[in-house]
Amino acid sequence: MQKLQLPAVHRSRRIYTVAAAVLCTMGCATAGAQMRPDAGAAGTPENSSAWGLGLGISSAQRPYPGVENKNSAIPLLYYENAWLRVNGGSADIKFANKDFGSNGSLAFAGRLKYEDSGFKADDSPSLTGMDERQGGLWGGAAVTWNHPVVRVSGEWLSDLSSNSKGQKLQLQVDRRFGFGNFAVTPRLQAQWLDKKYVDYYFGVRAHEALPGRSQFTGKAASTLEVGVRMDYMFRPKQTVFVDVSATSLPEEIKSSPIVGRSSVSRVSVGYLYRF
Repeated sequence: MQKLQLPAVHRSRRIYTVAAAVLCTMGCATAGAQMRPDAGAAGTPENSSAWGLGLGISSAQRPYPGVENKNSAIPLLYYENAWLRVNGGSADIKFANKDFGSNGSLAFAGRLKYEDSGFKADDSPSLTGMDERQGGLWGGAAVTWNHPVVRVSGEWLSDLSSNSKGQKLQLQVDRRFGFGNFAVTPRLQAQWLDKKYVDYYFGVRAHEALPGRSQFTGKAASTLEVGVRMDYMFRPKQTVFVDVSATSLPEEIKSSPIVGRSSVSRVSVGYLYRF
């Protein structure tokens, strides 16, 4: 199989900005509620394509004290063919897929993802005097093992926007249980964040320190998320879904003076029409 090459990661910031805007428009607010390719569809055979449009609404807690939940309503776009998948706020370029018969299949892809993280100083009185922390475009590689019993996926991402200059590793295990037109997909996800990521989003720089808010330098940390997605195809080609998740924050993050929670949660609902 001929392999596709990802563009070099050191493109201009203008390209990153355009790509980030496109991915965000496609559904950055519903990152936790992306549709599975098998959710209401029979898959995408070679030399064919599938796509859908919809709307997603999400409410996500943020770990900073006094900061309100991030509530968003964003159009959703799903598109997939033999070499490309666009799903909410992420896009995959498929490199290869190896079929192992009854033992499932192994898929490799290059990945772009938009992350709408960070804060502004006026988000909360507790953040007064802090510099803005921005989200950005992330890129890297992903691998997925689709087994009849369980799906295991992993990804490595690096901050292409150079805001945090950080890196992330993620491992997720999930299983879809179908009951006619209704399906439930529980998941368990572990994520490793390097010290640059933690320092950027949770650190306190020397010029940001105030009485009661000491300087804080971030260290590498790991989070754990549990979640469940439910989808229901109430009419042919039309699916509604609900996704609920909770993520525990490790001591390396909770000890930051600008963090006021030990865990954060997200709820997303949406509608998708598949053409």
